[in-house]
Amino acid sequence: MTTKSLSGPAAIAALPRNRLLGEFSLWSADLANMERDLKRIDAFVDLHHIDVADARFTPGFLFFPDLVARIARLTARPIHVHLMVEAEIVEEQTRQFIEAGADLISVHAENGEAGLRAVRLAHALGAEAGVVLRLETPVAAVTPFLSKVAFVTLLGTSIGVKGQSLSEQACDRLIEARALMKKAGREADIILAADGGIRHETVPRLRGAGAETVVLGSLAFGDPDLAQRMAWLHGLKVAA
Repeated sequence: MTTKSLSGPAAIAALPRNRLLGEFSLWSADLANMERDLKRIDAFVDLHHIDVADARFTPGFLFFPDLVARIARLTARPIHVHLMVEAEIVEEQTRQFIEAGADLISVHAENGEAGLRAVRLAHALGAEAGVVLRLETPVAAVTPFLSKVAFVTLLGTSIGVKGQSLSEQACDRLIEARALMKKAGREADIILAADGGIRHETVPRLRGAGAETVVLGSLAFGDPDLAQRMAWLHGLKVAA
């Protein structure tokens, strides 16, 4: 069992802000060899990203609390759980995944008032909170969440489907989100994340548009030289 020195909001606040973060999606790990993959990426990952899907809000089922609890015992890195679930279960799912060991719970702005209640619940339970937007949702939908969250994640592809190309709208949406964060006086407090369509050729564009973390799947897990990959990623700069 691994013991964390920091958890919840403290773990998220300690993430470096002077470079692009490496957020590794465990959806791309070998689920039959999770402990092996966690050990392989440990020196390079800033936080683990775990997608949860209910087969209603998004296609298919993904991850469950018992597996997250197992992962939490194997890593000292922060765990970011992305809840792709319907509004009527988002609060209960928030509770279950925090109890399993999540440090950060991100809910969808599309969950509306239930999403806001889930954010408040996450804080009450000692975790940090974030908000996520589907590609087709106007960026302004994050506005009610901006005073309450530490992460804003914009999906750059259709939700819940692997292997898609990055939308042409993705970079402009990041720039728009950054402007809203600045207007709300939270630009320095919120980490802006890009999820979906993460490829060697798209990461520099997303970083240039203001992304502070990208959710890495096959780009990380499929790379035989993670040290070189992460050195490249950390060297990318935001456009002047």
